[in-house]
Amino acid sequence: SGSQALKALREEGIRTVLINPNIATVQTSKGLADKVYFLPITPDYVEQVFRSERPDGILVTFGGQTALNCGVELERRGILSAHGVRVLGTPVEAIVKTEDRKLFAEAMEQMGESIAPSAAVYSVAEAVEAANKLGYPVLARSAFSLGGLGSGFAKNEEELKALAAQVFSHSEQIFVDKSLQGWKEVEYEVVRDAYDNCIA
Repeated sequence: SGSQALKALREEGIRTVLINPNIATVQTSKGLADKVYFLPITPDYVEQVFRSERPDGILVTFGGQTALNCGVELERRGILSAHGVRVLGTPVEAIVKTEDRKLFAEAMEQMGESIAPSAAVYSVAEAVEAANKLGYPVLARSAFSLGGLGSGFAKNEEELKALAAQVFSHSEQIFVDKSLQGWKEVEYEVVRDAYDNCIA
């Protein structure tokens, strides 16, 4: 998606600066971005690039979880506003709302969407307490981490304690959900272009 974003921006005549530590990805190929920095995606390094390049905007939704987390932290530290950099595309507030399991659940409830019974917890003891209320089996999911690192199912308290300890090594917040194993998930996506052509 990052390569496609770079191509689209180039077609619109927008100068792009890419930060990507992976020299082996297509994104860093010559001709895609106007300038490439092979640096870690961290707020400190991104701020250094802001100082030298002085960009108008930043896209944080094309670098996976690392870019999302970095964008949230740039906003939280006030680095974006300090350098006059606007977030293009999905706003940071929306990213936070979808990444923070508790805020996401509250947003779904406000819209009247039903979700699995769940609880946001910040310790192993809280996870056990939540699971006892929800009933086993449960799903423990991490927030703000790459690919849901450490997330999984627990059939009993012993499994949950081991799983929760592992998840907390990647995330400060865990969402404990009533298990929906055996249910069917249906994904629905819509692509729309500038001429209002839609594919669902």
